[in-house]
Amino acid sequence: MPTKSYKELMNQITTFIFDVDGVLTNGTVHITPTGEMLREMNIKDGFAMKAALESGYNVCIISGGSNEGVRIRLKNLGITDIYLGSPDKVETFKEYCEIYSINPENVLYMGDDIPDFHVMQLVGLPTCPQDSSPEIKNIATYISHKNGGTGAVRDVIEQVMKVQGKWHSYYNGKFD
Repeated sequence: MPTKSYKELMNQITTFIFDVDGVLTNGTVHITPTGEMLREMNIKDGFAMKAALESGYNVCIISGGSNEGVRIRLKNLGITDIYLGSPDKVETFKEYCEIYSINPENVLYMGDDIPDFHVMQLVGLPTCPQDSSPEIKNIATYISHKNGGTGAVRDVIEQVMKVQGKWHSYYNGKFD
């Protein structure tokens, strides 16, 4: 049986799951003199996640990191399924899918490094930013042309919504 292209796989996506560091951020952490760790997130990624939510997609965050500033930013976008400090991403993924009766084949997961490896093997569309580790690039069905924190999340969400005919209908009339 021939393998489906990533564009064909995008037709079945109902759920987006993203890692934080290296995906929603560029992987750089700025450390203040008090030890606080600061990250930067891309506004266009935020717009796309909000558009996905408002268009009926599930959006979930699974990260090993546990920065409360990250949680606040994501909640402000309307994301409610935020799993920070996850010691086992596979277990968190399975629990999330069970809670919402999500078929793993309908999930697009974007990760960038070794902690994402095993969960990426379970989803219908494993994706990653351009600057991901070689091990992750080897198992990704789609590699964004954007680096982490610079629009890779926007790239995959926009592509899925365009393939499903929802991107232009999302913002149609909003600029009249």
